[in-house]
Amino acid sequence: MKMRTKNLEEKKHNGIFLSIIKGTFIALCVSLIGILIFAFCLKFTSLSDKLITPINQVIKGLSIFLGVLFGLKKQKEMGLVSGLLIGLFYTMLAFLTFSILNSSFVFDRTLLNDIVFGAIIGGICGIICVNIKKTNS
Repeated sequence: MKMRTKNLEEKKHNGIFLSIIKGTFIALCVSLIGILIFAFCLKFTSLSDKLITPINQVIKGLSIFLGVLFGLKKQKEMGLVSGLLIGLFYTMLAFLTFSILNSSFVFDRTLLNDIVFGAIIGGICGIICVNIKKTNS
C-alpha cells in the first residue's frame, strides 16, 4: 500500500514538473512570436520610444499567461507554485535567449524587476487557471 502511494506521488510530481517545463517553453515561443510581430510593426510605423517598454511588458505578461494556461491544462492543484515557477523560468530563459540574440548580457535592476514581475504574474495566472478549471469541471 505504501509503495502504491509513493508511486502515485512520484507520478504527480513528475506531471507537475513536466507541466512547468511545457508552460515555460510555450511562454517563450509566444514571446518570440510577439516580439517578432512587434518588431515588424515598428519597422513600418513610427511608434514613440515611450511605447516600446509597455508593449514589451504586455507581450511578456501575455506570454506568461498563455504558458501557464496551456502548461497547467491538466493540473488541478498547485497553481500558485507552478505558475510562479513558469513565470520565473520563462523570465530567465527569455533573458538568456534575447541576450544571445542581442549579443550582450546586461545584469541590472531591470532584470531583477522582470524576474519579480514574471514570478508574480505567473503565480496570479496559475491561481486563476487552476481555479477556472475547478469551476468548469
